[in-house]
Amino acid sequence: MQSNDSTTYLVSCVSQKRDKLCAARDLYISDWFIKARHYAESSMYPWYILSAEYGLVPPDQIIAPYERTLNTMGIMDRRSWADHISLQISEAVPDLKQVVFLAGKRYREFLTRHLTDRGVKVSIPMEGLRIGEQLSWLRKHNPLSVD
Repeated sequence: MQSNDSTTYLVSCVSQKRDKLCAARDLYISDWFIKARHYAESSMYPWYILSAEYGLVPPDQIIAPYERTLNTMGIMDRRSWADHISLQISEAVPDLKQVVFLAGKRYREFLTRHLTDRGVKVSIPMEGLRIGEQLSWLRKHNPLSVD
């Protein structure tokens, strides 16, 4: 990792998971997640997973599979989730200056404001891209890509 840990990558969880307890980085098995993980890892900055069930998850944390998703949560639950994540980020990365989101709109919708209100620069490199376009973007920008 770089000595300046003020940049952090946030990668959203996905529905495709292994069916056993394992490190968070290995739990999610979709093509998109694997490419996003490799992209985040290649940055050499710290990265975390945004889990609908567990919140802000370090990649080496052991977690169990689950079915919860922000896509089926009501707006109040998503706001509450974002409030919780914001607190977790403040504790995990107190000197945060920039966040790079590799996450869909539902994962960013209320969290972005928390971050920008704290003066954190928010980057969303794949904003507006559909899933196929995101996979293509990740393939193109990924030094660790294994296609």
